[in-house]
Formats: sequence, structure tokens, C-alpha cells
Amino acid sequence: MDDLIYLDNSATSFPKPQVVYDFMKEFYQSHGVSPGRSGFDKALEAENIVHGTRKLLTGLFNGTDPNRLTFCYNATDALNRIIMGMLSRGDHVISTNLEHNSVLRPLNHLERDGGVEVTWIPFDSKGYVDPDDIEKAFRKNTRLVIVNHSSNIIGTVQPVGEIGRRCRKAGIFFAVDASQSAGAVPIDVQAMCIDLLAFTGHKCLMGPTGIGGAYVGEEVPVRCTIFGGTGVRSAQPFHLDEFPYRMEAGTLNTVGISGLNAGVKWVLEQGMDRVHDHEIALWDKLRKGVQAVDGVTTYCADDTGDQNPVLSLNIRGFEAGDVGTMLDVDHGIAVRTGLQCAPRVHQQLGTDRIHGTVRFSVGPFNTEKEIDTAIGAVREIASLGK
Repeated sequence: MDDLIYLDNSATSFPKPQVVYDFMKEFYQSHGVSPGRSGFDKALEAENIVHGTRKLLTGLFNGTDPNRLTFCYNATDALNRIIMGMLSRGDHVISTNLEHNSVLRPLNHLERDGGVEVTWIPFDSKGYVDPDDIEKAFRKNTRLVIVNHSSNIIGTVQPVGEIGRRCRKAGIFFAVDASQSAGAVPIDVQAMCIDLLAFTGHKCLMGPTGIGGAYVGEEVPVRCTIFGGTGVRSAQPFHLDEFPYRMEAGTLNTVGISGLNAGVKWVLEQGMDRVHDHEIALWDKLRKGVQAVDGVTTYCADDTGDQNPVLSLNIRGFEAGDVGTMLDVDHGIAVRTGLQCAPRVHQQLGTDRIHGTVRFSVGPFNTEKEIDTAIGAVREIASLGK
């Protein structure tokens, strides 16, 4: 429906800024050839967009070398390349109960099949991981700590800088899943001692689906886990060890990269803080509005500090999925229900036993009027359960 109220921006931001649609169309019509494969003008122009986007994102994350900003299909792809490229049999890895399946499943497979030990750190009652708890879990064979920067269920933003500094002091590599934070809150890989950062383009960076990537710090010995064409030194029988090729193979998603380029520029032009402040103000209005409704339970939604605009709730007497259907069919509001690909969060909250939560996630184009409508819809549904 044309008047849909879209509150599922944690899944993917929608709509995108108009400049993203326009630039992708213009780029693909004019420069939709393989970058870096040939010396003719259009191939060079396509490569300029690719490398320009590497530089743009490296600057956004305060990295040092644009060639170490590598492109993948999405954050899940990047996290798999990081995890599989860093861990070996006999290693110990520390992660948290906040993780998405893009971290949980690779680690579970390595624990079951690859001889890797995993320690899971819980979050506190407000939704934050204590760096002390992570440090206490360090062992002699701890190879990697990997932490979700911002939860896709409860929106809490973790103290990755403090965690990173403790990892750096202990000589342990530190990886961050920035799926929900890249483009929303500042990320400084140097100041935060982040060795490996995974991001996706289609959420807070306002790009399209199918594009994401990883930033790998200097001297981080991540192994190559994909092999194929690079467009250079084709006679070499083994995949190139240098960056960006160590983390890339085959023809890149150039139209996706062009859209990501336009999305990042839009975020920077608007001002990341300004966009975030707008979203958090709406989130706070939604939070306070639904918390005032009898029968509504919210999770780890205490204040606006260290928080992204994600709110999970349940309504007494209703399954989360049924609430989502009523919001959609009766009120024209799109949300996400269920376990949202992060089962350990729900296990700790106890919401796994009631089939998850109803998740509202605010984006830059949402309005106060839409939030008022959402609060009213929750109030109406809650009244039916009395």
C-alpha cells in the first residue's frame, strides 16, 4: 500500500535517498562494465568509483589504507570471511549473547566441526556487555574476540572501544560486527583498537542490498578463504595475498558499490549525528508512548544513551507474529516479528519461549505523525487483549 508506515529499518533502510536511485541508474547505464579489468575509458571510470568508495568508507571508519577496505556481498559474507580467515583448530574465541546468526552460525560450525572453543558472554539487564566479563574470559589460546556493535533486537550500542583496548593490550585480535552501527554512530577503528570490521551497505549507510564489506587493519593475518579471478597477474596459479584481493575474488558488484557511494555521501551531507538525533527522538517518543500502554512489555529500553532506534516489545495475550499481522493488515505498519536471526538474545530475555518479539526500527524518513499512529495501533491492539 502506498501509505505504508515502514518501521523495519533494521532489516533494511527504506526508502533510500533519491540520489541513491538516481546515481545507480546513471552509473550502470554509463559505466556498467567490469572495473580494473581493462584499460579503456569506461573500465577506468568504473574502477574510479570502486576505489573512490574504498577511500570514502576508509575515511568514515578512520582507517589507514583504502586497499584494506574490501567489498563483499553483505555483512554476513564479510563476517564469514573474517571468522574463517582468523580461526583454526585449537583456537579459542570469545563472543556475546547479542550476536546475529551471521556470527553465531559460523562459530557454531567451527565449534562442532573445526576444533574451535567458543565462550559466550551475556549482557546485563540494560542490554550491555561488561568489558570486565570479556577480559575475564581471556585464555592463553584466545585468538579472537568478536562483538556486535549494536543489537538488532534491543538497539544497545556496546563499549567496543574499551573492549578493543583490552584486547589490544592482551595481544588478542578484535572483530566488530557493525551491521547496525556503520553510518549510525561514529566508528574509529584506530581509536577503538578494532582489527577487523564488518559492515553492510543496505542499512544505516543507505545503500542497496547485495553490498557490504570488511576493513582489515595493518598486520592482521586474516587468511584468504575465496579464490578466483582478480583481473591482475592472471598467470599466477594461486590467489593473490595482497589487499584488496586477499578478501575479494571475481567481478565486484559495481552497481551496488555505486549505490553505496551515493548513500554514504548522503549520510555525510545530512550529518550522521543529525540523522541519528532525529531517529532517537522518534524512538524515544515511541518508547514512552508504548510503555504507557497497559499490557505492553519493552526490553532493555531504559534511556537514549548508547542506543540505536530499535525497540522490541510484546503485548500481553498475543503472539508476536499475530501482533505483526494486525499492525500490517489493520494499521498499515510494517515491523519485524519473531527471533530476528538472533536467538541467544531471546534466550537470555526469555522471549524465545513466546516466539520472540515485535520489533520497531526507526529510519531517517519516519515522522512524528507515523510514530503517533504506531503508538495508537499498539494501544488499540492491547485493548483487545483485556
